[in-house]
Amino acid sequence: MTRPLRVLVADDERNLRELIIRELGRRGHDVDGAADGVSALERIRETSYDVVVLDMRMPQKQGIDVLRELASLPEAPQVIVMTGFQDVPTAVEAMKLGAYDYLTKPTKIEELDIVVRKAAEKGQLLRDNVALRAHAPGAAPFGGFLTRSARMQQEVLRIIERVAPTDSTVLILGESGTGKELVARAIHASGARADGPFVAINCAAIPETLLESEIFGHEKGAFTGALERRAGCFELAHQGTLFLDEIAEMNPATQAKFLRVLEGGAVRRLGGRAEVNMDVRVLAATNKDPQKALRDGSFREDLYYRLNVVSLALPPLREHREDIPLLVETFIAEFNAKYDKRIGGVDAAAQTALEVAPWPGNVRELRNTLERAVIVCGDQRIGLEHLSELPARVGPDTASAPPPGAPDHGLPAASGAALAVPIGTSLDEAEKQLILRTLASQDNNKTRAAQVLGISLKTLHNKLKAYGA
Repeated sequence: MTRPLRVLVADDERNLRELIIRELGRRGHDVDGAADGVSALERIRETSYDVVVLDMRMPQKQGIDVLRELASLPEAPQVIVMTGFQDVPTAVEAMKLGAYDYLTKPTKIEELDIVVRKAAEKGQLLRDNVALRAHAPGAAPFGGFLTRSARMQQEVLRIIERVAPTDSTVLILGESGTGKELVARAIHASGARADGPFVAINCAAIPETLLESEIFGHEKGAFTGALERRAGCFELAHQGTLFLDEIAEMNPATQAKFLRVLEGGAVRRLGGRAEVNMDVRVLAATNKDPQKALRDGSFREDLYYRLNVVSLALPPLREHREDIPLLVETFIAEFNAKYDKRIGGVDAAAQTALEVAPWPGNVRELRNTLERAVIVCGDQRIGLEHLSELPARVGPDTASAPPPGAPDHGLPAASGAALAVPIGTSLDEAEKQLILRTLASQDNNKTRAAQVLGISLKTLHNKLKAYGA
């Protein structure tokens, strides 16, 4: 399990501040408080926070001033601003300064918890981006991507480079965890709107009843609970980029309204009469097969063709396995710094297991697996015993040859470098199978088998003794 999120709540209203601290703490977060802007900045400089919940009106230093100072920090936390109805223009300015989102008071704890988690995910994505660039000599880092794969460079990076300077809509396709938001951010950062806001919304993560309000905004009294006017994502993204992830999860009625805004360039808040002209570039993504979604009616055909000016398909990690060693090295370096560890890498057996695993969750799953491994590893190198969450390899290619770029440990082709481990197999049993298979492939030469496995000869003898072999 990963560590709790570190959250700072900066608000001069003591009762509200303590309520938020208590309720977020009950939801598993590690929460501190600050009563004014100066104290908030002091805490942020002393402690590494994932997210700051920042009130706009505070004594000594206003929230907007805190946000401006945070912009100069090399690893600033993500900021969620809290404001009253009268501060909406200030909230829009806060978004332009890099705030993740804004919430109006009174704030529902459930909503705040969701936004805190989403903000932390964005912050982690940006840190991953920095780590990939910092630890990748010789790799192709364009747009934050780290890859040595010719396919990724041809099919992804080159398209990003070509579409970024334009203002066209782009439909990004790919499985969960392949980096669709990273692509969207790369397009935004490399284009003419780079100095404008980048606003991202996950259509699958927001209840259907709230999605229209999130996208288009609402007027006071538009529906039960609409206590004040709220700008939607279109307004917040003015002169910047709006990224809608999992667009096919949007219900057909909302898709129709969204299409009208795309075609007309103007948005009308829920409950409002006037239309507000918007200058927004729209990027969208889905992990669904668009043709199947069109057939079953979950994706409107007219919206699909309006968005699909340029289509960019991200291959799953299993189709560019040659990047796994580079990603493994990069993520270990990142988590060493994050957790103050000194893990020197992975041993040969663990490296092979990482390279042949199916990774249904793609790069995100690989990263999470390595984060856990770094946390639990007390040795110099990560071994199979630290990879309890490694996905089992299943499917018709179970006994296939090692993927491109996988190390050659001298195992005969007949034995297969991939180890078939059925789902549900315990870690101890998987380790036993790997050791016995490796030993057999080396004609029972224990010295060579220990070298291939990356363990000492003494450790191998102890393992075999435990197996009764």
